[in-house]
Amino acid sequence: VQLQASGGGMVQAGDSLRLSCAASGIIFSGNAMGWFRQTPGKEREFVAGIGWRGGTDYSDSAKGRFTVSSDNAKNTVYLEMNSLKPEDTAVYSCAVSRRWGSRAANDYSNWGQGTQVTVSS
Repeated sequence: VQLQASGGGMVQAGDSLRLSCAASGIIFSGNAMGWFRQTPGKEREFVAGIGWRGGTDYSDSAKGRFTVSSDNAKNTVYLEMNSLKPEDTAVYSCAVSRRWGSRAANDYSNWGQGTQVTVSS
């Protein structure tokens, strides 16, 4: 079972986007969800995470601009991205982890196809 990220697109610097990650109930329940991003030639970079009980964690680059949230009834996790910058350009993916608070991609699983975010200056 995989996760499906959606909501990406091409925007200008300063714009906003909201990404969604649809997950099955078995995956979402009791686990932490993480958002990562990746650019060509680079490793996946942690962006934000949310625990089953609603605790959140952000990378330094995301803090203050991005907000992660979840709708447990819909088994969906969101990433609201504001004040986007060209350096935010990447493929954004979501994944699940049993280790709340981890920022290591190796601790996450069920990677699905990501969604491209392109921010022009």
